[in-house]
Amino acid sequence: MKIALVTDAWIPQVNGVVTTLVELVRQLQQRGHEVLVIHPGLFRTRPCPGYAGIDLAVRPFKKLAIQLEEWRPDSIHLATEGPLGWAGRKYCIRNGLAFTTAFHTRFPEILHAALRIPLAWGYALFRHFHRPSAGVMVPTREVLSMLARRGFRHLRSWTHGVDTQLFPFEPATKVSTLTGPLAHPVCLYVGRVSYEKNIEAFLQMETPGTKVVCGVGPLEAGLRARYPHVRWLGILDRTALAEVYASADVFVFPSRSETFGLVMLEAMACGTPVAAFPVEGPREVLGAHEGAKPQGGVLDEDLLQACQQALRVPRHEARQRAMHFTWETAAEQFLDHLVPANGFVTSKKVVIKPVTPLSSE
Repeated sequence: MKIALVTDAWIPQVNGVVTTLVELVRQLQQRGHEVLVIHPGLFRTRPCPGYAGIDLAVRPFKKLAIQLEEWRPDSIHLATEGPLGWAGRKYCIRNGLAFTTAFHTRFPEILHAALRIPLAWGYALFRHFHRPSAGVMVPTREVLSMLARRGFRHLRSWTHGVDTQLFPFEPATKVSTLTGPLAHPVCLYVGRVSYEKNIEAFLQMETPGTKVVCGVGPLEAGLRARYPHVRWLGILDRTALAEVYASADVFVFPSRSETFGLVMLEAMACGTPVAAFPVEGPREVLGAHEGAKPQGGVLDEDLLQACQQALRVPRHEARQRAMHFTWETAAEQFLDHLVPANGFVTSKKVVIKPVTPLSSE
């Protein structure tokens, strides 16, 4: 099958969405599918305001239309709601093509935190973007329920995975060559240093030992100045990151607005238990639904209490929980949710229609 993946998030960006899509493409290609990735690197770009390291395509519609007409994909998936996602949406609607989308990031919360844009406005815009989609893929059950309450339709569950070979299990913490010996307990955060991550809930905790942060973002310079005793490691490649995960006693995940939280799985695969708030992403990753006890970490409204209790979670339990998530399963779910591009969506199914010439006019 020929699959077109349209995404505003791609290499060299470093984030969970990029990791998910890169792993997805690898899995699809291993199954014999042809994948065309339409990403910002193929276009003239400009930096995303307030987000250094993220470039957005400028006026991408015409070039995107040419690429899709030449490729003539069997299925089209719009992974993000940025300029390329909107251009792909416009092209599909103009040509009567069915497509799927994904809800990877709670951008309405980011817009609210960064620019004080009301949440209702942000969700109205995103609801409009996803309305013509034949299937909106969502990584957690709770986010799916939230979107349903906000009027989103055609929602589909789509889990994520972790490479348990790239992130190998360590039965005990080991010294990282990047940091050398650190005072224990070592509390680690990995992710963007940005508005929506609530990272100061972690940085403000009064804990013994060492706090380590891996990541960059728009708040980095200010936070580095205010928290000079934190070890700031910047962006690391994934091999080095696995080493840092294995050096930590606990992985602290302070975000309250995450759709999933892939970094938690990576830490747990290395044996590092998680401390987080009891919100959507962490509950999904730790299996804490409907009163179930979290596995591989601790959830608590008091993040310091969660951190202290997570230090007592056996490392093998964290690894065991991570093993429930595979990229193979994620790829199979993704394929199940795709629809033929030459179809139109009814309330319950996609109906195939005769192929007609495409147009970018």
